[in-house]
Amino acid sequence: MIKHERAGALIVPGDGLFFAQARRIAELAVQQRLPTLFSPREPVQAGGLMSYGPNLAEQFYRAATYVDRILKGANPADLPVEQPTTIELVINLKTARAIGLTVSSELALRADAVLE
Repeated sequence: MIKHERAGALIVPGDGLFFAQARRIAELAVQQRLPTLFSPREPVQAGGLMSYGPNLAEQFYRAATYVDRILKGANPADLPVEQPTTIELVINLKTARAIGLTVSSELALRADAVLE
């Protein structure tokens, strides 16, 4: 369907279903020379083009502190709602070259991580 509709790019939701299939999505996107944006960085490490979103490792760490507090007797309703404190831009230059994209030096400098 994406090929049929001649999509110019693909934005992959930061959802568990898509996360579980991130490597396959990245492979198919490279085959179709389709720029792809993910939310977490892990799909970019697996071959996706780029991501812009919260750091999952940090989020899991924060979740563990909530579990710890609850297990020590805290009432979950009394715990504050937290939002991610950092948003990361990660770019995979190898994937960019594979799909025929040139990443500008300005964008690469703004990235939190550039993978070769």
